[in-house]
Amino acid sequence: MAFQHGLSGLNAASKNLDVIGHNIANANTTGYKSSRTEFADMVASSMGAGGGSNYGIGVEVAAVAQQFSQGNITVTGNNLDVAINGNGFFKVQQPDGSAAYTRAGNFKLDKEGDMVTNDGAQVMGFRVDTTTGIATSEPQPLSFPTGAPIQARQTGTVTATLNLDARANDAAGSAGPPVIPPTPRSTYGTSINVYDTQGVAVPVNLYFEKNGSNTWDVYTQLDDPTAVPPVVAAPIGQVVFDGNGVYDATASTVPMTVTVDPATTNPNNPPAPWPVTIDFSSCTQFGSKFAVADLSQDGYASGDLTSINISNDGMVMASYSNGVTRAEAQVALANFRNPQGLLAVGGNNWVESFDSGPAVLGKPGDGNFGVLRSGALEDSNVDLTAELVNMMTAQRAYQANAQTIKTQDQVMSTLVNLR
Repeated sequence: MAFQHGLSGLNAASKNLDVIGHNIANANTTGYKSSRTEFADMVASSMGAGGGSNYGIGVEVAAVAQQFSQGNITVTGNNLDVAINGNGFFKVQQPDGSAAYTRAGNFKLDKEGDMVTNDGAQVMGFRVDTTTGIATSEPQPLSFPTGAPIQARQTGTVTATLNLDARANDAAGSAGPPVIPPTPRSTYGTSINVYDTQGVAVPVNLYFEKNGSNTWDVYTQLDDPTAVPPVVAAPIGQVVFDGNGVYDATASTVPMTVTVDPATTNPNNPPAPWPVTIDFSSCTQFGSKFAVADLSQDGYASGDLTSINISNDGMVMASYSNGVTRAEAQVALANFRNPQGLLAVGGNNWVESFDSGPAVLGKPGDGNFGVLRSGALEDSNVDLTAELVNMMTAQRAYQANAQTIKTQDQVMSTLVNLR
């Protein structure tokens, strides 16, 4: 036995206590992954000598291995808190532009509208085309319009779902017998607001007049005989049904469009009139009262961001004050062939290394990527009870190695004192 055995044991036990202390200190750190100290013996041998000449010379710390087991998920109720349930890491862009990876999903919006971590790193995700709803394949920093409202969108299509009464008489009436009075155009009518490029609402009226078997003329205004000259409206098209009361696309006017003039409600240099398509394909003609089930359009006024919600598949849904809720982005996840090869750089972040391999990006729920839990955080995976037991074991090992040095010192003193 020599001093180096005990010294190596003291160093190893001290490093083990450092790792245990670091784990205990981070027992409440969101997304923290515990580490453990792994030891290896050291053996001295002579080159070319037989196996009987090898002897141990102590211990060394072979590795400090990270344990990427799942931490408990705690519900917080904060919409910007996100936990990963399963494999994967959030990809973030650090202030210096470099990439890092984290399991801590306690995100926030800064004054610029960027989704960031506590140390200012930007969360990466796939932007979504607000027209098609399709996410891009190249991750970008997630940012939302907090400083200015979103731009208004001009209406392009109005979709009508309604029932026209199959029992209705022709609007022109009949001289009889029996005498059937004309049906006022306003009897079967509805209206909807559409939006111009400035986000100003323009009302569009729709009136229906029965004109022959299963045929209805569509108007956008009433006649005005008091006007000079008198106004006699012309239909913009016809809606035709088959014998079962189902919309007949081949006989109906398709596409049916109405030219909207924004000057009627927007006097401040309004945009030019534009065509809006009216989709009547969901309309029916059944023997029940005229009823409008749904009347929708694809335009909207400008609006301010009011809230953000993140779904299990990472889709970021933004709600605005104009009533629009749309997908703005999808949170990106990254995974590695060997997560234990990642290098911890502090701030709940890791960076890739040669041992970890390059990051593989994907979307939550795809392949072996985990799913997200909005309004929740992943707790540290440190087991405090186990760490306290490990600390006592490490302390005993430290004391025992100190005792070997003390014993070796006594042996050396005995040799020196020989007469």
